[in-house]
Amino acid sequence: MKSPTLTIGQQTFTWGARTYVMGILNVTPDSFSGDGLLTQGDAVEAALAQARGFLAAGADILDVGGESTRPGSQPVGAEQEMERVLPVILRIAEEFPRALISVDTCKAEVAEAAFEAGAHILNDVWGLRADPALASVAAKFGAPVILMHNRSNPASVDVRERLGNAYVGAEYVNLVEDVKIELLESVQIALQAGVQETHIVLDPGIGFGKTREQNLTLINRLDEIRALGYPILLGPSRKSFIGYTLDLPPDQRVEGTAAAVAVGITRGADLIRVHDVKEMARVAKMTDALVRG
Repeated sequence: MKSPTLTIGQQTFTWGARTYVMGILNVTPDSFSGDGLLTQGDAVEAALAQARGFLAAGADILDVGGESTRPGSQPVGAEQEMERVLPVILRIAEEFPRALISVDTCKAEVAEAAFEAGAHILNDVWGLRADPALASVAAKFGAPVILMHNRSNPASVDVRERLGNAYVGAEYVNLVEDVKIELLESVQIALQAGVQETHIVLDPGIGFGKTREQNLTLINRLDEIRALGYPILLGPSRKSFIGYTLDLPPDQRVEGTAAAVAVGITRGADLIRVHDVKEMARVAKMTDALVRG
């Protein structure tokens, strides 16, 4: 490991000791999983209630995002994204001052405003490649960064009415090696901007520019990415590779998510990003008891 621990605010993450849980707060109207908070009346109050439940169920991080990454979704401008996430981040920081908040964005302007509002962590699905100013913002605030591998192509989306949308996959010479190389390129962007190496977490990007089979392979071979020496976040929750495998819609994928989470932990996942925090925190705790002792 580049570093066995990461301290954020008053909390210290000891990598390898247990699996940490990130709960997803989608402040969007069009989340693929059907949990978009903008469809629930007062989005801020809905987010607070969800945050309260997640923290009680064992979430270590609350991940707030205002732009859907669902295949085929429409991009959102920075102003609209900030209108969605900043009130939620401010209220969570006020109501739960010990809670750790990550902002799920690829825009420097949004990230800077989110950090000023009380966010602690940057979760970027484009691995610092979408906005050249983003890495410097993270460095300026001393924020840990989650760098995700992403080869999504909006032109290659498979749309199935019941199962939802999925990327049909990019061309890889060698799937795992290509993902490792591109993640390390994102690491270099972070380091060159001044992000501390101990503040870097890698995410293989399950569901982003990969086929069902490629997603299954990446989870099964996650230990090879973990061998790069950085902590790993795994985000399989309710995704279409589960739906295509089990022939089930997003609201019936909790067992499939549990299987992916459990196997991911055995292969070295340090954090899991999930919608069903109560259930997956239990899966993580049980899997930890089996494999971490």
